Amino acid sequence: MKLRAEAARHSRCPAEISRTPDQRRRRQPSAEAGRSHTRRRRPLSPHDKKEDMTTIDEHPYSTLRSWLGVAVITASLFTFVTTELMPVGLLTPVSANLDVSAGVAGLMVTLYGISAGLGVPFIVAWTRRINRRILLSVLLAILALGNLLTAAAPNFALVLTTRLVMGFANGVFWAIGVSMAMRLVPGRLAPRASAVALSGISIAAVVGIPLGTFLESLTNWRATFLIWAGLSALMFLAVTVTIPSLPSQNAVPVRDVFRLPIQYPQLRLVMVAVTLYVLGHFGAYTYIRPFAEEQGSASAAFITVLLVIYGVGGTAGNFIAGHTVTRNLWVSFVLACAGLVTAMLLLLTIGHTRPGLILAVALWGASFGAANLCQINLMLGAAPGKFEAAMSINTMGYNTSIALGALCGGWFADSLGVDSALWFGVALTAAALLTTVAVRRTTTAAVSEDELATTG
Repeated sequence: MKLRAEAARHSRCPAEISRTPDQRRRRQPSAEAGRSHTRRRRPLSPHDKKEDMTTIDEHPYSTLRSWLGVAVITASLFTFVTTELMPVGLLTPVSANLDVSAGVAGLMVTLYGISAGLGVPFIVAWTRRINRRILLSVLLAILALGNLLTAAAPNFALVLTTRLVMGFANGVFWAIGVSMAMRLVPGRLAPRASAVALSGISIAAVVGIPLGTFLESLTNWRATFLIWAGLSALMFLAVTVTIPSLPSQNAVPVRDVFRLPIQYPQLRLVMVAVTLYVLGHFGAYTYIRPFAEEQGSASAAFITVLLVIYGVGGTAGNFIAGHTVTRNLWVSFVLACAGLVTAMLLLLTIGHTRPGLILAVALWGASFGAANLCQINLMLGAAPGKFEAAMSINTMGYNTSIALGALCGGWFADSLGVDSALWFGVALTAAALLTTVAVRRTTTAAVSEDELATTG
């Protein structure tokens, strides 16, 4: 009996390990484990918590399989992000071939983002009993079929409908993908796993989107989407082979998803901060090309260089934050928000020179990459044990903020000049910075840095 109890203790999955001490005490122990259970009834000191986490940080998967699974999820994120943003570089050929204006063709991105944001809380809740490996496989199958239909679509209406459905799949992936990566590794390595997974965003910015545009120049836009359909199918096969079974552990019904901000005050504050910096970022970044062209006389080739520098900076910021969040999450997020504000101010003051543009864009990319990883860890601490539900709320706010940020930035740029879009970004990211400081002051005693960084 003692051997079976010991084996059961070491075979618990990471999601179960992330339960609070009160939740773990509610488990009924065997008779032989009674004395050990009695000792655990006393309140745990911070030292005991760290010791306890070290003791139970066993993992059922081999190191190779764990990190191979994280790599597959990272590649899947790369595929989703490039599929979402691919039309940005293909608007002209798509609009010409399907006989619509460039503005109408831009709905391929807008509606994709809206469906990704608004649908995710409902779909994640409705699929709460489905094994996460199976769900991810279904999402990738939808992505592959959607890219295939887009490549073969005879008219824009079918393209738009297909993209709308693909957006729902994208939103669900954002809600479950990072948490899957964190569950594949021991709890102490969860922040690093999330950093690796989120690097798929930066890789997409550096490689994926320029590659899609390059492929279109060699063939046509339909061939580009066809290639991405094949890549999505390849990711589907990789998931089925490498990702172990991951039963859903903490998904909740729809009504409980929308109660989370009421139930967890910290979650409300975190979401306000995230919404503000995403609004500010996309309100300004969407119009960085016209700013660089007007203020810095940047050529199309130099714009491409700037975007690559931004992507490289995002990758660097993501991995730097992967180490700093385990030391001080709140300071990391504050510095990331401060970096966004500083980058935009640099662009406004010295962005008329090429060195100024390069410096500002590099800092911008690094800060945004770090902020994205920090906000994932903030969500971990804001709603313990309900990470997927919290991430679905996060995804809804994040994607909706992308659309609203670009819309507001466009209004400022058209009405008051492109500089005003950057000032809009400065104001919103500064507000996010102040909100983050408020979150820190109201939650320091409630959530420790260890819990924020290692819950997974």
